[in-house]
Amino acid sequence: MPAPPPDTTPEPSAKGGRRYGNTPVIFVIGLLVAAVFTVGWGYALMNYSGNSGLQYQTIAWRVVSENEATVTFEVSGNEPAQCVVLAKDDRHVEVGQTNVKVAPGNRNLTTSVETVREASTVEVASCREQGSAK
Repeated sequence: MPAPPPDTTPEPSAKGGRRYGNTPVIFVIGLLVAAVFTVGWGYALMNYSGNSGLQYQTIAWRVVSENEATVTFEVSGNEPAQCVVLAKDDRHVEVGQTNVKVAPGNRNLTTSVETVREASTVEVASCREQGSAK
Protein backbone atom coordinates (compact mmCIF):
# COMPACT_ATOMS: atom_id res chain seq x y z
CA MET A 1 0.00 0.00 0.00
CA PRO A 2 1.39 3.43 -0.92
CA ALA A 3 2.39 5.84 1.77
CA PRO A 4 -0.10 8.62 2.61
CA PRO A 5 0.78 12.09 1.30
CA PRO A 6 2.59 14.33 3.75
CA ASP A 7 0.50 16.83 5.70
CA THR A 8 1.21 20.31 4.22
CA THR A 9 -1.15 22.24 6.44
CA PRO A 10 0.73 25.10 8.12
CA GLU A 11 1.09 24.92 11.82
CA PRO A 12 -0.90 27.54 13.73
CA SER A 13 1.18 30.40 15.03
CA ALA A 14 2.31 30.05 18.58
CA LYS A 15 1.26 33.65 19.37
CA GLY A 16 -2.12 33.38 17.65
CA GLY A 17 -1.04 35.90 14.95
CA ARG A 18 -2.83 36.46 11.69
CA ARG A 19 -2.15 34.15 8.80
CA TYR A 20 -1.43 36.89 6.20
CA GLY A 21 0.50 39.32 8.36
CA ASN A 22 -0.18 43.07 8.01
CA THR A 23 -0.92 43.06 4.26
CA PRO A 24 -4.62 44.13 4.52
CA VAL A 25 -3.73 46.96 6.92
CA ILE A 26 -1.04 48.30 4.58
CA PHE A 27 -3.44 48.03 1.63
CA VAL A 28 -6.17 49.99 3.45
CA ILE A 29 -3.70 52.68 4.54
CA GLY A 30 -2.47 52.95 0.94
CA LEU A 31 -6.03 53.38 -0.32
CA LEU A 32 -6.71 56.10 2.27
CA VAL A 33 -3.52 57.98 1.32
CA ALA A 34 -4.43 57.77 -2.38
CA ALA A 35 -7.97 59.05 -1.69
CA VAL A 36 -6.70 61.99 0.39
CA PHE A 37 -4.13 62.84 -2.30
CA THR A 38 -6.77 62.71 -5.06
CA VAL A 39 -9.20 64.94 -3.16
CA GLY A 40 -6.41 67.42 -2.31
CA TRP A 41 -5.20 67.53 -5.90
CA GLY A 42 -8.72 68.19 -7.20
CA TYR A 43 -9.26 70.94 -4.63
CA ALA A 44 -5.96 72.61 -5.58
CA LEU A 45 -6.80 72.51 -9.30
CA MET A 46 -10.23 74.02 -8.69
CA ASN A 47 -8.73 76.87 -6.68
CA TYR A 48 -5.88 77.46 -9.11
CA SER A 49 -8.24 77.93 -12.05
CA GLY A 50 -9.88 80.73 -10.14
CA ASN A 51 -13.52 79.66 -10.26
CA SER A 52 -14.32 83.35 -10.44
CA GLY A 53 -17.12 84.94 -12.37
CA LEU A 54 -14.62 86.57 -14.72
CA GLN A 55 -15.07 85.63 -18.37
CA TYR A 56 -13.41 87.03 -21.47
CA GLN A 57 -13.64 86.45 -25.20
CA THR A 58 -11.85 87.86 -28.23
CA ILE A 59 -14.43 89.28 -30.63
CA ALA A 60 -12.29 90.63 -33.49
CA TRP A 61 -8.76 91.69 -34.33
CA ARG A 62 -7.15 93.61 -37.16
CA VAL A 63 -3.60 94.32 -38.29
CA VAL A 64 -3.39 98.10 -38.78
CA SER A 65 0.23 98.30 -39.95
CA GLU A 66 3.54 96.50 -39.62
CA ASN A 67 3.94 98.05 -36.16
CA GLU A 68 0.38 98.01 -34.81
CA ALA A 69 -2.63 95.72 -34.41
CA THR A 70 -5.97 96.17 -32.67
CA VAL A 71 -8.25 93.77 -30.85
CA THR A 72 -11.83 94.02 -29.64
CA PHE A 73 -12.78 91.80 -26.75
CA GLU A 74 -15.48 91.36 -24.13
CA VAL A 75 -14.91 91.02 -20.39
CA SER A 76 -17.62 90.20 -17.88
CA GLY A 77 -16.95 90.20 -14.14
CA ASN A 78 -17.89 91.69 -10.80
CA GLU A 79 -14.35 92.82 -9.91
CA PRO A 80 -11.82 95.02 -11.70
CA ALA A 81 -9.52 92.97 -13.91
CA GLN A 82 -6.29 93.19 -15.85
CA CYS A 83 -6.03 91.46 -19.22
CA VAL A 84 -2.91 90.53 -21.16
CA VAL A 85 -3.21 90.96 -24.94
CA LEU A 86 -0.64 89.26 -27.19
CA ALA A 87 0.17 89.79 -30.86
CA LYS A 88 1.88 86.93 -32.70
CA ASP A 89 3.38 86.55 -36.16
CA ASP A 90 2.76 83.74 -38.65
CA ARG A 91 5.31 81.53 -36.85
CA HIS A 92 3.47 82.00 -33.52
CA VAL A 93 6.28 84.16 -32.14
CA GLU A 94 5.14 86.92 -29.80
CA VAL A 95 5.72 90.28 -31.50
CA GLY A 96 3.78 92.53 -29.13
CA GLN A 97 2.11 92.61 -25.74
CA THR A 98 0.02 95.03 -23.73
CA ASN A 99 -1.85 95.02 -20.42
CA VAL A 100 -5.38 96.42 -20.25
CA LYS A 101 -7.14 97.42 -17.03
CA VAL A 102 -10.86 96.64 -17.08
CA ALA A 103 -13.55 98.09 -14.82
CA PRO A 104 -16.13 95.75 -13.27
CA GLY A 105 -19.22 94.86 -15.25
CA ASN A 106 -19.92 93.79 -18.82
CA ARG A 107 -17.40 95.59 -21.05
CA ASN A 108 -16.55 95.61 -24.75
CA LEU A 109 -13.07 97.01 -25.19
CA THR A 110 -10.89 97.85 -28.17
CA THR A 111 -7.18 98.30 -27.65
CA SER A 112 -4.11 98.55 -29.83
CA VAL A 113 -0.87 96.61 -29.52
CA GLU A 114 2.48 97.94 -30.71
CA THR A 115 4.44 95.24 -32.50
CA VAL A 116 8.09 94.82 -33.49
CA ARG A 117 7.06 93.36 -36.85
CA GLU A 118 3.80 92.56 -38.60
CA ALA A 119 1.41 90.43 -36.55
CA SER A 120 -0.77 87.73 -38.03
CA THR A 121 -3.01 87.26 -34.99
CA VAL A 122 -3.97 89.08 -31.81
CA GLU A 123 -5.51 87.39 -28.78
CA VAL A 124 -6.45 88.00 -25.18
CA ALA A 125 -4.09 85.60 -23.44
CA SER A 126 -5.49 85.97 -19.91
CA CYS A 127 -7.59 88.11 -17.59
CA ARG A 128 -7.17 88.14 -13.81
CA GLU A 129 -9.27 89.80 -11.14
CA GLN A 130 -7.41 92.58 -9.33
CA GLY A 131 -9.32 92.76 -6.05
CA SER A 132 -12.46 94.29 -4.69
CA ALA A 133 -14.12 97.23 -6.41
CA LYS A 134 -15.56 98.43 -3.10
